[in-house]
Amino acid sequence: MKKKTIYFDKDEQELAESLEKENWISDLDTKEKNQYKKNALFSLNTQKQINITMSERDLMKIRAKAVEEGIPYQSFISMLIHKYNEGKLSISMIRPTKKGRRDGINTV
Repeated sequence: MKKKTIYFDKDEQELAESLEKENWISDLDTKEKNQYKKNALFSLNTQKQINITMSERDLMKIRAKAVEEGIPYQSFISMLIHKYNEGKLSISMIRPTKKGRRDGINTV
């Protein structure tokens, strides 16, 4: 069952209907369209290199975990950051109690 969309006013409803009927035609030429596509793909696939400083102990633990996962440690770190950004990993800033988790990291 399709949920009925509620519009704020008549103009908004007319605009939505015209979009659904595909009444809109691009005024961009092929060269401009291709440039926009190229820019969009570039922005999605761009990778940036960063430098971080961490304790040797933490680095050794990350490398060990990466070996367990069977991936390079840089990819493992990138994966952790990606999971955090996607909301699949959370970091608690609350100090742990004796009964609580000590690492402050929770998966969703």
